[in-house]
This record gives sequence, C-alpha cells and structure tokens, in this order.
Amino acid sequence: RERMDDPSDKPPCRGCSSYLMEPYIKCAECGPPPFFLCLQCFTRGFEYKKHQSDHTYEIMTSDFPVLDPSWTAQEEMALLEAVMDCGFGNWQDVANQMCTKTKEECEKHYMKHFINNPLFASTLLNLKQAEEAKTADTAIPFHSTDDPPRPTFDSLLSRDMAGYMPARADFIEEFDNYAEWDLRDIDFVEDDSDILHALKMAVVDIYHSRLKERQRRKKIIRDHGLINLRKFQLMERRYPKEVQDLYETMRRFARIVGPVEHDKFIESHACRVIACTTTLSNFCARTYDHLKKTREEERLKRTMLSEVLQYIQDSSACQQWLRRQADIDSGLNPSVLMASNSGRRSAPPLNLTGLPGTEKLNEKEKELCQMVRLVPGAYLEYKSALLNECNKQGGLRLAQARALIKIDVNKTRRIYDFLIREGCITKA
Repeated sequence: RERMDDPSDKPPCRGCSSYLMEPYIKCAECGPPPFFLCLQCFTRGFEYKKHQSDHTYEIMTSDFPVLDPSWTAQEEMALLEAVMDCGFGNWQDVANQMCTKTKEECEKHYMKHFINNPLFASTLLNLKQAEEAKTADTAIPFHSTDDPPRPTFDSLLSRDMAGYMPARADFIEEFDNYAEWDLRDIDFVEDDSDILHALKMAVVDIYHSRLKERQRRKKIIRDHGLINLRKFQLMERRYPKEVQDLYETMRRFARIVGPVEHDKFIESHACRVIACTTTLSNFCARTYDHLKKTREEERLKRTMLSEVLQYIQDSSACQQWLRRQADIDSGLNPSVLMASNSGRRSAPPLNLTGLPGTEKLNEKEKELCQMVRLVPGAYLEYKSALLNECNKQGGLRLAQARALIKIDVNKTRRIYDFLIREGCITKA
C-alpha cells in the first residue's frame, strides 16, 4: 500500500532531483510545468534556464487547518494513514504512530469528522453510487502486463542487474546500505534535555539527507535504463567507435541532465567531433604533402651543392653543374642531362690544397678523398654519421650506410670498405 505522505508521490526537486519533503518552494513565475525546489537548493540560490533566484515564490506546505483549527492538514493525512495501518479502534497504536496527538484526541477527531460527519457521509455515498452505476453494465477491462524478470539470487542475471529486485524496486545492497544503523539506538523520550533532543534531531536530518541521496541515485539508474546492463551495452555498440569513446568519457555527466537530453548532447557533440576530425585529417594531409615537397627540393639542392664542392677544382664540372641547374630552373628533368653525360671520362684525383678540414685527415683518409673526389668536410660529416649509427646498432651494413649518407653508391661503398679496413666500424 502506498503511503499518503510518501515523498515519491511528489515531483522531484529541479536542483538536486531528490524527492521533495514539506515544506518546499514553488516558483510563482516559471511554468508550466511547475518549478519546485527543496529548501537546500532554494537557500543556495539555484538557477536553471529561465528560472532566476530573484523570482517570486510560494512555500508549499500542508501546515494549515482543514476541519479543525487545532489539526493541520498534515496531521489529518497522518491520522487517516495511521487508521489504515493500525486498524479502526486501535487508537493507542494510532496515537503512537502519529506522535503529536493523544489516544483520546485521535478517537474524538476521527469519529467527529470522518464517521459522524454528514457531509462526508453523503459525499462518500454519492461516490459509491456513481461508481456502481458506471461499472454495472460494463465488464472490467483486462490489460496484460509483462511480469518483471525475477532472477534467482546470485545468478548471472542477478549479478548483471547489481542485485536489483524488480518486484520491490530495491537492490539487495542499497547505496549507503548501513545508513539506518545510526538510528537503531536513538529513542526520543520526554525527559531528554534540549541539547540531547537537538542532537537526535540532527542525526535524523543527516539520515534523511542520506536517504535523499539514495533515492537520487536510484532515480538516475531507472531514468537512464542502467538496470539491464546487457541491453544498455548492446545499444551503445550501435554507435561508431568515436561516439562510444565519447559516451564513456561523458558518462559522469549523465546525472546532471535527463536521458533524452544526455543522448542529444552526446550525438550533437559526436557530430562536431567527427566533422572536426575529418577537417583536421585533410589539413594534416595537405601540410604533409607540402612539407614533403619542400624537403625533396631542399635535399636536391644539398645534393647538387655537394657535387659542386666535390668538383670545385674542375672548371668543366662546374660548368656542367651550372648548365644542369639552368635546365632545372627551366623545367627540364636533370636526369636526362645526367644520362647524356654518363659516358664522360673519369676525373683526375681531387686537389685537397686549401680545402677546409684537410688538416684533420690522416694520410690514408687524404688519399681516399683524392681518389673518390670527396671534399674533406663532407667526408668527416659522413664518417661521423656512420660511426654514430654503428655504435647505436652494434654494427653496420652497407645498405644502412647508403641510406644514411645518400651520395653515389660507388663512393659510399669505398668509404664503407675503408672504414671497415681501418677498424673504425664493424659489419652487422
């Protein structure tokens, strides 16, 4: 049986989504639907969309008389609930449940206003007759309902549902499961001092706030459909990988908004992320192509400059390089020119006199540079690169050497063999 003062019968607080307990606040300027706040959110000045903290408001409470000046509406509902729970005539139990009225006051008030009151008697009779007339000639409609799943305790389905019991709408182990333990030894007696009574009331208020948090979490689980974990996971797998990752990242924000609003936020944000990712990918591809082309041009210039330095003492070779550079500037392929001159005679040994870096070479290295026609500065740079790579790898292959220095393969072979013979590097 639902209790008449059950907080779940009232709309939730728009600030913290907890069930409202009287008294609570209703905004007089917002709505429909009505905008309700609990006292805690109201005192914090909670604002949401069009609602502002300076709006006029109404205090919603049942602390007012209805049938008797000494009985509030809340006490009237508590009396009816107590009679339903304890049974008609058990006035002592009714008074114990109400806590605010004596046995005699409960009996007198109930008999006067709910049993012997002609207004209520005639009203109830008319309602009963109207209900009988309505259903006299009509059959009671039957609506089939799906029985909620009731897995056995500690089964796989029960563990997937976190111990949820659908018939009771409870979990086997609730959030803050031992919150009631703080109240088990509290007993309100008449000879309590004011300080002791205030302490007990503070404990009750703390317990009430813990219950509100428990209800808030259960509401989030129910609204977002998180009970059936397998079904929720199957629904998530329908989305692309980027949206699934976004769901996982933004899951903690689901408690702030409702399920529909959260899904709309995720899908709209995912569309923006996918669009930005596509744009960024296209930009990166264009940037890479541009940088690759620039690197190729710079490498070609360095290669040509190195060749000029190698043949700097040979006037005919310099003229040949200048002609090839002119062909490149005019849009011709330099490989054609190179192929046309591939049959020229071998050049004489390079004169190292006055070239930078010559003093750093020993006699064998000078002889190598003269025969290979390699300027000392370039040779020292290539040697340093090969030594560093050999130390890193513990050895060096000819193919690795060719990939490092990127000059004529025959020159690379002669430098590589020379360094092997001299013991500067070792074969891998």
